Amino acid sequence: MSLTDLLRTALRSVSANKLRAVLTMLGVVIGVASVIAMLALGNGARAAVDATFQDLGANQIQIGQRFEMQDREFVASGEKLTYQEGLEMLDTVPLVERVEMSVSKTLKARFGRATIEIGAIGTTPDALEGFVAGGDVQPVGWTGDAAFTADDLIGEGRFFSTDEVYAAAPVCVLGYQTALDLFSGDNPIGETIWIERTRCTVIGVAVELESTDVTQRYQSNPNEFLAMPISTMIQELYDEEPSVYMTAHVTDANRIEEAKEQITTYLREKHQIEQDAEGNYLDDFDLTTRNDILGQQQEAAQTFSILLAAMATVSLMVGGIGIMNVMLVSVTERTREIGVRLAIGAKQRDIVSQFLLESILISASGGLAGIVLGILAIPLAAALNQGVALLYPGSIPLAFVVALLIGVVFGLYPALRASRLDPIDALRYE
Repeated sequence: MSLTDLLRTALRSVSANKLRAVLTMLGVVIGVASVIAMLALGNGARAAVDATFQDLGANQIQIGQRFEMQDREFVASGEKLTYQEGLEMLDTVPLVERVEMSVSKTLKARFGRATIEIGAIGTTPDALEGFVAGGDVQPVGWTGDAAFTADDLIGEGRFFSTDEVYAAAPVCVLGYQTALDLFSGDNPIGETIWIERTRCTVIGVAVELESTDVTQRYQSNPNEFLAMPISTMIQELYDEEPSVYMTAHVTDANRIEEAKEQITTYLREKHQIEQDAEGNYLDDFDLTTRNDILGQQQEAAQTFSILLAAMATVSLMVGGIGIMNVMLVSVTERTREIGVRLAIGAKQRDIVSQFLLESILISASGGLAGIVLGILAIPLAAALNQGVALLYPGSIPLAFVVALLIGVVFGLYPALRASRLDPIDALRYE
């Protein structure tokens, strides 16, 4: 028989039992739709991870104190990370070009009769560059035609220098709104304000800033802050020196693993950490790069995707078993028809081709319906996953090919069984 004749016969046989065919393909429909929706969830999860950590540069190493679980609470282990260690790291670790550090605290600032409560930040001169790189704020009215620099963030005066950080100089820089609240529009440069019980000279005022995210502009005010050298803040405004969180910028992103080893060696010497009896180091600090974070998150997302894909595979297998069951019933119902075909000269391969083509038609139809259902289900999947679900382009051909394979694999046995019937016994079948 020609392929056209086989296709026409298969279509006629499937159409003869429309309801049974539709019910049979439901398993394939659900399985294919699940594959597309699940891959969309996995793709969306990976995209969300990338977006979350895109601000963490490829040449940055986050350095923080290690915490351990004790009595159901996270407790800091070992020695604290000090700002002196961050400053000395620049001269000791060859691959580190700069180190950003910061501590923050809510304090009272006073000038004359004006007193405000403000979020004070103790940081390093490189903080402005990190501020620009973060991309969360911009000068008010910035056109966006060109990228702004750290210098564009200072409206009056200047930011403090590295020498002032080393010297713990009593200087500070005010946010635009903070300057208005304390000085009512007067020039604050060179004036002395009180921060708690510490005198501080104002050396700069930031330009008026706004959030780059329009939805965040009414939730927080980036113009309300006070910045001073981290050394000054820790020495004058903390009763006990806190552990400092650091961001080390590496000269060459391709050598970031080597830089991690250098920083690890440096901090182990500072904290006097030696090998234990088994040759291991019990470090009291953690070093994290973007690759570390992305690797962990992507591994979790991959595990999640595999789990979802396994669930979809189970659905496809159930659909395949349904196809096999229906095709076996069809073989039994059409035993006399098969006997007649064999008796008048039909070959075994013709019988195999006919029943296998019927199975493929059912699975292919279910695959096409499943693709449509899967695409329509993506918005629902996104709603259940905090709006994160992206159609993976390769999922459509993949799902359709899997549907076809289900038809071939689960339709082959019934087709072979039909082709091996004895013509005489088949003709006698009632």
